[in-house]
Amino acid sequence: MVGLLGALCAASARKPAGLGHLTRSAAPGLRARGYGTRPAPTSEYLHRSVVPSMHYQKSLPRLPIPKLEDTMRKYLAAQRPLLDDEQFRTTEKLAQDFQSGAGRQLHDELVAVDKNNKHTSYISAPWFDMYLSARDPVLLNFNPFMSFNRDPKPEYNDQLVRASNAVCSAVRFMKTLRAGLLAPEVFHLDPAKSDTDAFKRLIRWVPSSLAWYGAYMVNAYPLDMSQYFRLFNATRIPRRGRDELFTDEAARHLLVMRKGHMYAFDVVDRDGNLVDPAEIHAHLGYILADAAPPPDFPLGFLTGENRDVWAGLRDELLAAGNGEALRAVDGALFCLCLDDDVMRDHIHASHTMLHGDGRNRWYDKSFSVVVTKDGEAGVNFEHSWGDGVAVLRMQNELYKDMTEQPRVHPGAAAAVDSSAAVRRLSFALSPGLEEGVRRARENFESAVSKLTIGALEFRRGGKEHLKKSGVSPDAVAQLAFQMGFLRQYGQTVATYESCSTAAFKHGRTETIRPASVHTKRCSHAFVREAGQHGAEQLRGMIAECSKYHGQLTREAAMGQGFDRHLFAMRYLANGKGQALPGLYTDPAYAAINHNVLSTSTLSSPAVALGGFAPVVPDGLGVGYAIHDDWIGVNVATYPARNVHDFLQCVDKSLADIFDVLEGKPLR
Repeated sequence: MVGLLGALCAASARKPAGLGHLTRSAAPGLRARGYGTRPAPTSEYLHRSVVPSMHYQKSLPRLPIPKLEDTMRKYLAAQRPLLDDEQFRTTEKLAQDFQSGAGRQLHDELVAVDKNNKHTSYISAPWFDMYLSARDPVLLNFNPFMSFNRDPKPEYNDQLVRASNAVCSAVRFMKTLRAGLLAPEVFHLDPAKSDTDAFKRLIRWVPSSLAWYGAYMVNAYPLDMSQYFRLFNATRIPRRGRDELFTDEAARHLLVMRKGHMYAFDVVDRDGNLVDPAEIHAHLGYILADAAPPPDFPLGFLTGENRDVWAGLRDELLAAGNGEALRAVDGALFCLCLDDDVMRDHIHASHTMLHGDGRNRWYDKSFSVVVTKDGEAGVNFEHSWGDGVAVLRMQNELYKDMTEQPRVHPGAAAAVDSSAAVRRLSFALSPGLEEGVRRARENFESAVSKLTIGALEFRRGGKEHLKKSGVSPDAVAQLAFQMGFLRQYGQTVATYESCSTAAFKHGRTETIRPASVHTKRCSHAFVREAGQHGAEQLRGMIAECSKYHGQLTREAAMGQGFDRHLFAMRYLANGKGQALPGLYTDPAYAAINHNVLSTSTLSSPAVALGGFAPVVPDGLGVGYAIHDDWIGVNVATYPARNVHDFLQCVDKSLADIFDVLEGKPLR
């Protein structure tokens, strides 16, 4: 994680998603609707936070709208390395006209709208609308993955044991959250003052309308948690033109997929407590033992279709009498996918967690836990409801609970009739629906066949080495991507790095633009002007890149980038039904939003890999993690790019940077 607020600038491993207007509290009451009233035992919760989960939510600062002048200045600075002199003069003139004309009016309107919606952020509703209105399949285009590290106790990586513990920990996380006992998400700049029992006992008595200010006084930054309530019992429902999010907090069952079949059984009892873990283990064992052949027409493929096509097929499913079965899918706590594959390597695991075989996934669920036959596990999540910050927090908590307090142990057994508790969902399919599934399968296979994934482990050093050299680890990684792309393709292209704005109420994400005049100059010095610069000059250029990247990161984390501001004003302009201002029809605006390099970073003791597909056909999806003593990069591409050559170029670039930082001559 990078930047002023640490974890904020990393976790959205795709184009950032939007949650939109929130009309209710992010934390339901003590117990979800439909549950009983018997008090839950302590074992039902991951922990019992002294500070209520949503204690800071009411007092979070609002996401600022940048000054128009600042936005235009930063926009032009980001355009400069991408354009030649003539193109830049054209774009500069359009930006000046926009700032003094249509842009001023749109900015003022945006400020007025924001003042009338103080319960949320100015980006929330348009960002949410953008995602749900997108008609591209969520498969590859939006859903990312994060895989778990393996359990340090090998016997707990058995598929059945690991899946059982994942379910138990997920339910415990859900219950802790809904009871308001999950510790608030806070970034501590001075943990010795703010991350203490004494401070927590004090701040819990500060009114929630003032609590954020109390944390701020001790250099702690509470983060927005409004997305968390969409983690469980939630599904994206396809609708023509614009999808909707569905949540059924009364539902108590889990959705399990295996070989394309769908099963459901309760994991929460009528009192709202976790079902006996031994029974969950038995039920999952029953599903794994089901010898039924795979269905001829697995419905999971439909969730990877074009959204309008899927919406039409869903209407046909409802008309054919499948409403009850679909409600069971939509309302389930989450989806557990039990795969029969054994992972050969990290690349195989990335493909499995990112898309799988299509039949054994329901990509529309808020999140799915995938567990393979050899116990590899990961989370694939639908992106419209929220960003990676919430999913990463959940994944961290699940991994800690699964490995430190497993509820199911090897050899566990329960005297329970699983055949009475587990039901396999059945669907009536017309010839038209069967044809729809067949086409969806063909489209799935065509899409995933074009995707190539490659990985790099750079072992010469990582975070500790770079910090000792006085440079930002994230800046060095981003410089290596710029340098690598220039080495391979001879270009500097539009680059996106995700940065969370969760320090603000209903914050979404902002874009860091790593391609700058500084990275371009430095990359050219290393790649095209080798031997023309001394080591001291090159170190100075790296330091300048690091300094500027740190500035961009701080600005983005504090809501002072330019991308979301321009997006929100364009959203307003589109709503008027009038011709867009020239800034938005400028080819340079389209080009800077055609992110050939889409990047996102995360580092977590729970996460082994993270990844996502490119966001444009000729792009690269670059997930990376900077560890203490090594750097990992996971890249996905389509045929327009060669992932293996790119990774070789990145490896060479990192080696060159480390050589210079260590005072060695370039090789």
